Amino acid sequence: MKNKGIVFLYLLTTLLITGCGVSKEKRITEDTVKPDSYELVKDWPNLPEDFVLGDPAGLAIDSDNNIVVFHRAGRPWSFPPPEDKISKNTILTIDSETGEILKNWGADFFLMPHGLEIDKENNIWVTDVGLQQIFKFNSDGELLMVLGEAGILGHDSSHFALPTDVTVAPDGSFYASDGYGNSRVMKFSKDGSFLFEWGKNGPDYKLNKGDKVGEFNIPHGIDLDQNGNVYVADRENNRIQKFDAEGNILTVWQNKLTDQLFSVALDLKNDHLFAIDYLNENDSITEGSDIFRFDLDLNLQVQFGRTTSYNGPIAKYHDIVIDDEGSIYVGDVQGNKIHKFRLKKSE
Repeated sequence: MKNKGIVFLYLLTTLLITGCGVSKEKRITEDTVKPDSYELVKDWPNLPEDFVLGDPAGLAIDSDNNIVVFHRAGRPWSFPPPEDKISKNTILTIDSETGEILKNWGADFFLMPHGLEIDKENNIWVTDVGLQQIFKFNSDGELLMVLGEAGILGHDSSHFALPTDVTVAPDGSFYASDGYGNSRVMKFSKDGSFLFEWGKNGPDYKLNKGDKVGEFNIPHGIDLDQNGNVYVADRENNRIQKFDAEGNILTVWQNKLTDQLFSVALDLKNDHLFAIDYLNENDSITEGSDIFRFDLDLNLQVQFGRTTSYNGPIAKYHDIVIDDEGSIYVGDVQGNKIHKFRLKKSE
């Protein structure tokens, strides 16, 4: 795989460190916030015993309210990744109720799966941080669009440097968070033509840490509300930034308790924003993740997981999505599992 070595040097150490974790169990209980609290759904999903679920990097909901997962099928996180494409299927659809697999495809196509989005037409969008590309498929897995040049890191309007996520507007235009190498958000037209970008544009994010609003230190997850506002998980700055559709800053929520804020997801039905973080003490002690729920002005409403309690494993949540019934799904890249939390009814 071709590469631009100047980017590898500053990325390699950070990526390898943040891609690792220590697996162990911990009791954490249900959140005690009332009336809205969430409980872990046990024995979900219902996967075959011989099924290999790799790091579940990206999650999305399709038009049938089923969960689509973009996972690494046993390939461990590494950068640069191996040059051979993953031979096993990497995209699967899971019934949100039964937890059974409905579809399973995507073999021999990807190097290092990362972000996932499903638009209103049920098209599937994914980012590959090994190939430096963004792909659009229809719901049957037919390739419709490719952005970026395979294996080529770049900083212009037609190249990416480890793109992390995509979100699609109702008119078909879309935003991409780009990403580990370029601290920027890019907007494209429906046909994939570049429109504009914002954020600190350049590979040396260690020197430009993004302390100011509108700058990023690894924009890692991205989503849109019904008014076209853009929410970005600014991972290493451990915060959420909210912008209007043109990239003008509206508000910021700063997480002061942990190391990294990995992803965001909108619940458009209830006007909620969800987010996930991760805490790793001294680069060695794995403390786990929390799930947050906000209103759309980024006022915190609910927080549970590491800092409160539920019966479950210490986890490293990489992505989050909400279904039509308000249930939460998170991809745990430490335990290679998908967890489902159901909204509890107040008594």
